[in-house]
Amino acid sequence: MGLKCKLAAKIDLKNPDGPKKWYGVPKSETPLDVKTLTRGATANSTTTPKELEAALELLANYITGQLLQGHTVKLPGIGNLRVSFRSKGVDNVQDFNVNEHIYDPRILFTPDKELRSKVVDNITFEDGGVKDGTINYATRADYYKAAGIVVSPSEPGGGSTGGGGGTGETPLG
Repeated sequence: MGLKCKLAAKIDLKNPDGPKKWYGVPKSETPLDVKTLTRGATANSTTTPKELEAALELLANYITGQLLQGHTVKLPGIGNLRVSFRSKGVDNVQDFNVNEHIYDPRILFTPDKELRSKVVDNITFEDGGVKDGTINYATRADYYKAAGIVVSPSEPGGGSTGGGGGTGETPLG
């Protein structure tokens, strides 16, 4: 199974006054709840889901303190977390005030090279439909029908399956 991508009409940043263009965007799935996550992660191990859940809670509390102290937190096999922020510039060093000139704090995540490689090198994509304004269409065929667009069955999204048969290997085309 591949990552589902839907098509969304967006402003072309190179030509903001021009017509919108269709872009492929990830179709977000519902996040796993803690119970599902811990059961899956502990399958075929001697660790119980409750033990992992408790360990994750302890880790989250510990990470919070470390980030607030300015540390980068390395999670082996996962990646690094660190705090970053934006800053307004001043002409004179004496004019800089951390409470006035630093803003937009955020937590940045940098994936571990091996994790990134395992995901990026093995990812496949599936046609996940179309988002037009506030309406989500499950398939391109549904969108074409609602929009009155007639396409041949050989065109992407033109068949009855609405996206090349759902094999996960069909590009969005």
